[in-house]
Amino acid sequence: MKSTFKKLLPFAVVGVLSGATTVGVQQYLSHDSNNGDQSYFTKSTNASFVGMNTATVGDDFVKASKMTVPAVVTIKNYQNRASSRASEQDLFDFFFGDPFGGKGQQRQRQQQQTPDNIPSGLGSGVIISPDGYIISNNHVVAGANKLEVVLSNKKSYIATLVGTDPNTDISLLKIEEKGLPFLNFANSDNVEVGQWVLAVGNPLGLNSTVTAGIISAKGRGIGILSGQGKATNPIESFIQTDAAINPGNSGGALVNVNGDLIGINSAISSTNGYYQGYGFAVPSNLARKIIEDIKKFGIVQRGFLGVNSLDLSNDQQVAYYNQEKKTNIKPGSGVYIIGLPDNSGAQDAGLRIGDIITKIDGVAITDFADLSVAIGSKRPGDKVQVTYTRNGKETTATVTLKDQKGGTSARTKADLSVTEKIGAEFQSLDERTKSYYGLTSGIVAKNVVEGSEMAKAGIVDNYIITEINGKPVNSQKDVENLLNKFSGTVQIKYMDDYGRNYTRGFKMP
Repeated sequence: MKSTFKKLLPFAVVGVLSGATTVGVQQYLSHDSNNGDQSYFTKSTNASFVGMNTATVGDDFVKASKMTVPAVVTIKNYQNRASSRASEQDLFDFFFGDPFGGKGQQRQRQQQQTPDNIPSGLGSGVIISPDGYIISNNHVVAGANKLEVVLSNKKSYIATLVGTDPNTDISLLKIEEKGLPFLNFANSDNVEVGQWVLAVGNPLGLNSTVTAGIISAKGRGIGILSGQGKATNPIESFIQTDAAINPGNSGGALVNVNGDLIGINSAISSTNGYYQGYGFAVPSNLARKIIEDIKKFGIVQRGFLGVNSLDLSNDQQVAYYNQEKKTNIKPGSGVYIIGLPDNSGAQDAGLRIGDIITKIDGVAITDFADLSVAIGSKRPGDKVQVTYTRNGKETTATVTLKDQKGGTSARTKADLSVTEKIGAEFQSLDERTKSYYGLTSGIVAKNVVEGSEMAKAGIVDNYIITEINGKPVNSQKDVENLLNKFSGTVQIKYMDDYGRNYTRGFKMP
């Protein structure tokens, strides 16, 4: 009896420490590639579950911890604090915590006096190849002019930022080293609610911290990517876990008991900014697809179904739509089509307004989070089987996905337009605004991409650009003409919301 009790005691303690069930995620599609260049991004075939044998639970946790800790790194984000905006600092406070030990507003006031060798933010990352590729969150590296990676053995490197994707909050970094410990990707489609997991990262400056819990839910959309205004087409289908995650865990590993990577810890939901049982991770299948795109093409290859939709599982959204449009759509399960852009893949396949999408490739679509990750995990030119109901009858159609420009083939950085390369769009300035500010030229920045060259120069939405390379600009076409085939340093003169003028520059991508 005493022997049995001793075996059960560790399990009971783990259960007590990890109990706080909350919300979760689903990762949808593992996009396998036959390209040998993708061999770095290996994955295990299944996500295994820990058994109920209490003796093996402790052993599995120890094994997984030993495998994971050496592959999880600290990422230090150094940036020009003078150009930081309050909203960005608030974001760092939420995800990273305050490395200066004070509140966000106090730190913002102190920024001018802060030494340059103190990082603006601290996060985590996961080594995914022996030659130094590291996956993390986009918000961990955002705004950085220098990124330092510190291994669990305290060895430090300056990292190169290979690419980022604000729409999934994923980034890819590279350090110059060989023979590094790394983690394999598990198939996150196979994870189950109730499965044991470990979260590994550097919360609150506590390096190499391991916490245990379970998957609390899957396919969770929490609105954080769209809410921060950084993502133009966000994909949120987070894995929710009750393993303790705190500021600083962002970009760290969520692993199964085999030590395989099933998610990248990204966010917490909390009333006080610290762990309250709600942690969210980007599913490994989605993260893997993003970094494969960045490594192979330099940019993310994003396929679009081509529908404007209404999430039937969201009662409030349905009620608001009914009130606004004077309709009587019933809440339920699935995604209701409310619009079809011309020449979209869905329109070409015969889908219509009023159809309800219920499955993609045979997998149930219960809400918009399911749909966004199902399609967002695909590339332009991929074909998907879309099951929908129309007037109560179920039909399946084959849809060829397109990019936002209507293309069906992969693009590289060389295929991008000037505005895509520098990361912003522009609108002509009306004569009234020109007169108000005393300007003879100007364009308004719109849809500035986080981490882009324009963003690094300090430009955000609604700032007015007056000159590029010493020449006045009055339209987006002017920008394209000036910078098309241009190489070297671009000089930009612009004005902020308060009418203050700046001159900044960047190297043309």
